[in-house]
Amino acid sequence: MKNKVVVGALALVTGLWCSLGYAEAASGTRGIGGEGDWLIRVGAHHINPKSDNHRIVEVDEATMVTFNATYFFTDTWAVELLAALPFEHDINLVGGPRVAETKHLPPTLSVQYHFRPGQSVRPYIGLGLNATIFFEEDTTGPLAGVDLELDDSYGAAAQLGVDFDFNERWFLNAEVRYADIETEAKLGGASIGDVRIDPWIFGINLGFRL
Repeated sequence: MKNKVVVGALALVTGLWCSLGYAEAASGTRGIGGEGDWLIRVGAHHINPKSDNHRIVEVDEATMVTFNATYFFTDTWAVELLAALPFEHDINLVGGPRVAETKHLPPTLSVQYHFRPGQSVRPYIGLGLNATIFFEEDTTGPLAGVDLELDDSYGAAAQLGVDFDFNERWFLNAEVRYADIETEAKLGGASIGDVRIDPWIFGINLGFRL
């Protein structure tokens, strides 16, 4: 099921890229983005963790409001910082009930390459570093009253996205991200091993140029 979600999201981004290209050809306008530009995006991202996170527990999906800022230091190269309101995930026993929940913040710093500068439809790719900061781990059900601790995670991140300009200031953004997220879990102070989350992340944003 999760593989179908990933394929569907990639198809959506590709289809949006191709279909909006016709609008660009008709408009003939210069796109947003170029050396010295600041772009701000606000939207929502859906985190879809990989299957088989751990032999005992599995991490559920989550969606939250996100925002990012991008600075172009050339017409094609840019640096982006992604931030968000806290995501909240349920943690379940494998094939069983919910036993915990946690919140996290996912600041991600990426270097991006933007194709077709100056056009109104602009795909891009990015590579960077993700920091996942876990907090407010609470247990319930069979684990109620047992302390749960999740270590912070630091790993690589990648993205593929496309911007579509409405005018010289506003644009629509769609993107797919992947992040290497692995955390050591402790119950009652004892390690139960690493939980590999490694999610695909899908985002839709409304953006504007400062």
